[in-house]
Amino acid sequence: MMNAAILDEPMSIAVRRVEIPVPKDNEALVKVYCIGICGSDVHYYEHGRIGRYVVKEPIVLGHELAGEVVSVGKDVSNVSVGDRVAVEPGVACGHCDYCRSGRYNLCPDVVFLATPPVNGAWAEYIAMPSDYLFKLPDTMSYEQGALLEPLSVGFHAMLRGKVKPFDRLLITGLGPIGLLAGQAAKLFGVSEIYGTDVVPFRRKLALELGFTEVLDPSSENVGERLSELTGGAGVTLVVESSGNAGAIADTIKLVRRGGRIVFVGMPAAEAVPMDIGRLIDGEIEAYGVFRYANTYPAAIGSLQRSSVDIEKIITHRYALTDIKEAVETARTQKDTSIKVMIYPNRPY
Repeated sequence: MMNAAILDEPMSIAVRRVEIPVPKDNEALVKVYCIGICGSDVHYYEHGRIGRYVVKEPIVLGHELAGEVVSVGKDVSNVSVGDRVAVEPGVACGHCDYCRSGRYNLCPDVVFLATPPVNGAWAEYIAMPSDYLFKLPDTMSYEQGALLEPLSVGFHAMLRGKVKPFDRLLITGLGPIGLLAGQAAKLFGVSEIYGTDVVPFRRKLALELGFTEVLDPSSENVGERLSELTGGAGVTLVVESSGNAGAIADTIKLVRRGGRIVFVGMPAAEAVPMDIGRLIDGEIEAYGVFRYANTYPAAIGSLQRSSVDIEKIITHRYALTDIKEAVETARTQKDTSIKVMIYPNRPY
């Protein structure tokens, strides 16, 4: 038996004893070392649903994890007992047009951890198909391994936006995804990175992470300040990660003509009015991002060879037995918390 955090209904979560999963022939059993709390976990905890995904029965949340392989199925050859691994949480069908073309994140039949009705990994152990396990170099911590999941969103955003080292980048919204998008940009060689957020703590942390300059959109004219900061040249790429409708609409005004916009943050509204005439007239390219695809090996290799710091976004650490306090911290202390990390197999 093992401990797992079970969400029964909105605002009701507790640790219970459940059976340790038995890996199938193509799976490995992973002892979870650490696992992050994502904004989606908090949303399920608070509201019991995200769009069409509804918590209809008790569920285990959590999908940002790393751990140690403790047993393997008979058909597994890519990992061995004792390997330290990061876990990619979305298992695609492998047969549809999207999977065959390499865009498996768009697979209509993807099984994604902690997306109802699929259980996640706020637990001591999880069984996963070994194809979705990636070995961590000895120089990488388990925490870095768990952060590969949100980092992959930023990494994928850079790929979608065709980022180049000489780009002048603006990231709107400096939560975990926005901050890690900035670190992903560094892995691609970008050195001029601007950010916007209304929360002082997040702006301060962005500067500590090496952002060139960070602006407060509630008290500054972002467009004018960017013009000053870039000597009138403007930003060539905008990554919108806040999901705020106003920030989404403003991206077209903030990017220079001929520039690119990558939309990452999901707005609450179904439709956001935008100046499409300006987008057309300026030949602005716009891209959407849905999770990521083919990012883990590249992100691991890039991090291994760089001095980029991603662990700095971890602001709180809790044992799994303190899951209620951990989720409440992530839910209620958004002005001072960025990434809350859970440790299922040890006290913290």
